[in-house]
Amino acid sequence: MMKFLLTDSGITNASIQGALVELLGKPIAESRALCVPTAGYGGPGADPGGPWRFISGRSSSPMTELGWKSVGVLELTALPSIEEELWVSWVREADVLLVNGGDALYLCHWMRASGLAELLPSLPEMVYVGLSAGSMVMTPRIGQDFVGWKPPTAGDSTLGVVDFSIFPHLDHPACPENTMAAAERWAARIGGPAYAIDEQTAIKVADGAVEVVSEGNWKLFQYSSRGS
Repeated sequence: MMKFLLTDSGITNASIQGALVELLGKPIAESRALCVPTAGYGGPGADPGGPWRFISGRSSSPMTELGWKSVGVLELTALPSIEEELWVSWVREADVLLVNGGDALYLCHWMRASGLAELLPSLPEMVYVGLSAGSMVMTPRIGQDFVGWKPPTAGDSTLGVVDFSIFPHLDHPACPENTMAAAERWAARIGGPAYAIDEQTAIKVADGAVEVVSEGNWKLFQYSSRGS
């Protein structure tokens, strides 16, 4: 199983950066990154500036600008038109995938359609770093509250690589509706384990162990049955 650092807003503090370096097993300056901007195109309010800021390291969510040995771009919508052996070699040569936020269901669709989702289980040494939707896509479902782009299959299911769901941007000024009370209602409908996390929080998953890394606020909700 891959190693995961599922963040709300990127590498926002020293604790999250320390967790990243621990997962990498070497300094950031010695690590090769591929960034995946795809989710940034899918949301209802998407604009082309968002993916550019993510790729160029000019967004408010630190990911690509951390001083990597190298950074490349892996645009999932392009992969079906590229020789599979070629792009798979790019992924296998990387140490970390940096996956942008935006729309989780759009990202999920293209992770499957591109073949990346199928490849991931064969990359046990890879570190996957998600940002918002880039984190949510790894969960079993996102809940109707976060459905924007509608997949052909409908519903709110995502990849289910981890066994918990994520309510992001807790109490963020730009998301005034994302209160703890709203998170609790969402979690009751999700069923199963679910985390509400803020911009200073990430969830680290390695060797099947789940650890919350935080200098902010978060909460774990546990429900015994799946909601609707």
